[in-house]
Amino acid sequence: MNQELIINSTPNEVVIALLNDKRLVELHREKNNSKFAVGDIYLGRAKKVMTGLNAAFIDVGYEKDAFLHYLDLGPQANSLIKYAEQTQNGKQTVSNLMYFKNEHDIKKDGKINEIIKSGSNILVQVAKEPISAKGPRVTTEISLAGRYLVLIPFSDKISVSSKIRNFDEKSRLKELMQTIKPKNFGVIVRTVAENMSVAELEGDLNDLIKRWDECYLALKTGSPPLRVLGEVDRTSVILRDFLNASFNAIHVNEQGIYEDLKTYIKTIAPDKLDILKLYSGKLPIFDSYGIEKQIKSLFGKTIHMKSGAYLVIEHTEALHVVDVNSGNRAKSDHTQEQNAMEVNMEAAKEVARQLKLRDMGGIIVIDFIDLNSAENRKLLFDTLKNEMRSDRAKHNILPPSKFGLIQITRQRLRPEVNVEVLESCPSCGGTGKVQPAILFVDQIENTLRFIIKEQNQKNITLNIHPYIEAFIQKGKWFKSLQWKWYWEYKQWVKVQSMASYGFMEFKFLNAAGDEIVV
Repeated sequence: MNQELIINSTPNEVVIALLNDKRLVELHREKNNSKFAVGDIYLGRAKKVMTGLNAAFIDVGYEKDAFLHYLDLGPQANSLIKYAEQTQNGKQTVSNLMYFKNEHDIKKDGKINEIIKSGSNILVQVAKEPISAKGPRVTTEISLAGRYLVLIPFSDKISVSSKIRNFDEKSRLKELMQTIKPKNFGVIVRTVAENMSVAELEGDLNDLIKRWDECYLALKTGSPPLRVLGEVDRTSVILRDFLNASFNAIHVNEQGIYEDLKTYIKTIAPDKLDILKLYSGKLPIFDSYGIEKQIKSLFGKTIHMKSGAYLVIEHTEALHVVDVNSGNRAKSDHTQEQNAMEVNMEAAKEVARQLKLRDMGGIIVIDFIDLNSAENRKLLFDTLKNEMRSDRAKHNILPPSKFGLIQITRQRLRPEVNVEVLESCPSCGGTGKVQPAILFVDQIENTLRFIIKEQNQKNITLNIHPYIEAFIQKGKWFKSLQWKWYWEYKQWVKVQSMASYGFMEFKFLNAAGDEIVV
């Protein structure tokens, strides 16, 4: 399977598309000024301690206080609180924990007011980003994720990913970590660490220890609310988690991000440096790689599948309902059971894709077409489980109920990716009425005349719907509208078709590729 990463940088956000064999499987949007991402570490202040909820609300600088439940404290909460206090009052003079004396683990069934006092400072890590009207959910069980390892302060436990099946390799990794990890730091060895050299693992460990040093320095002089350590950006996280032998290309359209990724890849996988490419085409990068069209067809309420069947997806804040419909898909030589099974099998693959693509979390209920055969129901259930194996979010799938419903719970860390696919008409502005089509070209020509005569623009490009592009360029070379403009204005106006544009939508761009505002 070939994996490609396409990164589209705009002034407001970075959009990251992950393709498997040219099919869009994940889409991530990262605002350029985003804060409170999963993994960020904050020095906060306890605003309210709610004994009834057994939780505390922590001021981390967000408009809504962060939520910290007792179960999210982690066993070493007292050690973390003591370390933060001693660092701020100058008693902890080094970042390492070599001589730090850990406190006893907290009780599993304790009370929040026994650990946290109102008004006290506390170090927390974002476990869930702000969603809807809720603030972020945080934890005091701090962890720092790297390419091969996850570093856990105030712990001495070493864990190896259960996906590493080779017993000898597990033993090697465990013994190696035992010799190189610092005292009072626990380590989780990730799946990608399998068969990695000592130098690579030690280098990753040293990078994580440096990040802990940064956290210490910020904590030493800071006051709440303060972000003491930011998680690496979403692009680097995806590279960190995905970069493997099947990753054959990374395309990015912005020089700054290109240089950052180049440096990052040199650090984690120098042999993969040649797969990074800076895109310099004339079309927008998502249009060039066919992503814009896939986004338009894969988001929205109704998702059509190749066979003619379709899904209808409805959302509430924490519940998502997927209805499977056969549409016009039915083979006359098949029984009703066979037709239903084929539609359900295709739908199972598309549902697994949609959950990752939209990053849907919470409870998902799927209403498949009813099946009479118990064997077919089991096969459908196994197929869905198999398709969901590549999903990195924690999830649980229940067998079909007596009503034919399959329920899934999926980890919800970030707001759901939502792309508005219904467009406001650029011509009518939502009124439902447009100017006469016969006057549309006149409007384009009037705008062009103003841009050239009044604004003195050169090297102009007209972006327009493909049908209108064909109309402008039709006829013999000396009779087309494009040539008429050339003779009239003594400069060539490039006409570029944009499949994502509305039928009567157009934009003029200058030589730098920026829209000309009239």
